[in-house]
Amino acid sequence: MRTLVLNAGYEPLAVVSFKRAIILVLNKKATVLQGAANQVVRSASGEYELPSVILLSRYVRIPGAKAVPVSRRGVLRRDNHRCAYCGRAANTIDHIHPKSRGGKDSWENLVACCLRCNNLKSDKPLAEIGWTLKVTPKMPTGHVWSVRGAESLDPNWDAYLQLAA
Repeated sequence: MRTLVLNAGYEPLAVVSFKRAIILVLNKKATVLQGAANQVVRSASGEYELPSVILLSRYVRIPGAKAVPVSRRGVLRRDNHRCAYCGRAANTIDHIHPKSRGGKDSWENLVACCLRCNNLKSDKPLAEIGWTLKVTPKMPTGHVWSVRGAESLDPNWDAYLQLAA
């Protein structure tokens, strides 16, 4: 079970394990805004509602949280696991401007790519082989991308994520 963490301004910050969420609540660093329906955690000293959404008492913001860090998983997710060159299912990523020729690891230079296209392209720039992109790569935006650990969303979080949007 995972828990959505909101800052004092009700902005989503992260998704944490229910264990971490309970520790924050027991240490009075957070309060439970919404619990998981009829689910409890038992300990030797008590019984606690399993938190689905918690609100931190003092934490306001994460510096630099607007920039989404580049990752292989993130590039594949942004491109919906589709090859930017042919449109087939992708399971690798490719540097549009090859790293061997000065290309950087950035959202604008990385795309999802199928193994066949990745091997055919090798370390050549697109102009050299006459290929074009089916998509324009850019850094993803939106509240889902700014919440650390949110790969898939719990329906209980919808109201809180819509407040942030």
